[in-house]
Parts: sequence; structure tokens; C-alpha cells
Amino acid sequence: MIPCLDAVKALIALRKDQIVVPTMTPNRYWTKLSTNKDMDLPIFGGMGKASSVALGLAMAQPGKQVICIDGDGSLLMNLGSLVTIAGMKPKNLVHIVFDDRAYHTTGGQPVPGADVYNFKVMAEGAGYKNSYQFDNLEDWVSELPKILKQQGPTFVSLQIHYPDGGPEFFMASTREPAKRMREVLTKGK
Repeated sequence: MIPCLDAVKALIALRKDQIVVPTMTPNRYWTKLSTNKDMDLPIFGGMGKASSVALGLAMAQPGKQVICIDGDGSLLMNLGSLVTIAGMKPKNLVHIVFDDRAYHTTGGQPVPGADVYNFKVMAEGAGYKNSYQFDNLEDWVSELPKILKQQGPTFVSLQIHYPDGGPEFFMASTREPAKRMREVLTKGK
């Protein structure tokens, strides 16, 4: 299992100007550590919608890579997005699911099918061009540069845990980050 905080730090270390759409528990780490808030669109209060928002951004901004940082329970609520994303074939979309097999936000209850499902296999079956699964930090860190350079859609399942107990719960609005990003993206058009 990969410590969630370390998985997020690895991604932040390689991030350039990509649009990032984080949600659920990983978003709490991302929001605190991100150094390019103008290109972050955190999804609060929209469980299950991050992958759909990321797809919309990828289609609207084909010249920019879009990274969706999803939660396992969140993706389970919108599995149809896998087929939709694969069908649209966005070359610039990387969809990363942080899979701890629990609803961490609401107390750690197991997600449905926690001992059965395999997101990597689901993404492959849906038609993603690339699909990965990692349960080891060193493998994640070493493969991440290659993953970020590939044409997508690309799917990554990270088997994570929270040795630090996880970040504190907080909610915020998506309105201000969306406004900030829109201003940056429309500047110069």
C-alpha cells in the first residue's frame, strides 16, 4: 500500500502546467500542497463527478493535459464515466483513482465490493488506452514520468492507505477555483 500523502507528493513534484481536478480525501492533501492553484479545480460536494468534469475540461482544452484525482467510492458512484471517457478518447486525460477500499470521509466504512472489484480491469474493459495499478510507492514514482508523457486516456489505480490517519475533513466551494482557472485559460484568447 502507498501512503496517500506520498502518492500526492510524487504527482506534485512532476506537475507542470496541467489542469488538476482533485476530489474526496486525496483532494485534502492536494489542496494544501499544490503550488499551482490557478490550474486546480477541486470538486467539493460532487461525489462521483470529478471524472466527468475532468473529461469536459480535457475536451475543451485539448492542448492541456488534465489529471483527475478521484476517490474509489466516488468512481463507484459513476462507473459509467469509464465508458464515456474511453469512448471520447481524450489523449490529454490521466484518471488516477486513490483506492483505499473505504469511505474515508464518513468514517472508513468499506465501499461496495471492496474485496472483489478491480478498477484497472474495469478501465481496460471500458477501452482506456493505458491502464495501471500500483501498490508500491517506488513503482509509482518510477513509472509516473512515463505515464504523464503518454497519450491517453490513461487510467491509474493507486492502492493507498493513511498511516498519518488522513487529513482533516474540510469543505470549500469550487466557485472561486473555477473562476480563477477560467480567467487563466481565457487570457490570451
